[in-house]
Amino acid sequence: MSKRSDSPPTAPTVQVLERMFNLLEVLASREEAVSLKEISEKTGLHPSTAHRILNDLTIGRFVDRPEAGSYRLGMRLLELGNLVKARLSVRDAALGPMRELHKQIQQPVNLSVRQGDEIIYVERAYSERSGMQVVRAIGGRAPLHLTSVGKLFLADDDPTRVRAYATRTGLAGNTRNSFTQLPALERELAQCRQAGVARDNEELEMGVRCMAAGIYDDQRKLVAGLSISAPADRIDEGWLPRLKATAAEISAALGYPASR
Repeated sequence: MSKRSDSPPTAPTVQVLERMFNLLEVLASREEAVSLKEISEKTGLHPSTAHRILNDLTIGRFVDRPEAGSYRLGMRLLELGNLVKARLSVRDAALGPMRELHKQIQQPVNLSVRQGDEIIYVERAYSERSGMQVVRAIGGRAPLHLTSVGKLFLADDDPTRVRAYATRTGLAGNTRNSFTQLPALERELAQCRQAGVARDNEELEMGVRCMAAGIYDDQRKLVAGLSISAPADRIDEGWLPRLKATAAEISAALGYPASR
């Protein structure tokens, strides 16, 4: 008696499904409608076979037929895609990669999002071995200009919005290292844009330094930041590639388009 395997098949076990997937892939490769002749050539299916499957997909609104003999992806796929997108949570996508990063560096890893003029800590990966005396609690808040993740969001804003932020908040400082003057903050944000990462050099709290990388969604929008916190004398620039790779992994899980 053979042992049943629980591993998923590498290809559809029903031939018509495999053919359907191939047809959808051909349509997905083009923005405009594709002729039946070209679809048949690219899939290797006989035109009558391709026509029959495409007709069924058209009935289900998975494929549109803008004119006789040509096809494109249908709106039903968009509806289903939006349902998947609605289930995606930055926190859910980030938790596993955050824990793996913490395992590698043994320092607190924080996930933060922007809310108005502050960032909110929504998740963390942390252990007592990190040596950090203060770890930001989930739900805790901090001003944008005093944190590494907050700087990512400010750097993503245009200059007018940054100036408006400075006017609203007065750029109040927490430590002697805090950026409390707009010109200095603007120079710092320019460096963040150029490097693609941001840092907190004991600006929120003396004795604690942070580095952060952005997390982006399927619309290339900055939706969160991933940061590493460490005692000021133990911060390691060697962590930066791992941090950026982890942020990129989370972005990919949210649908951020891979570079080509």
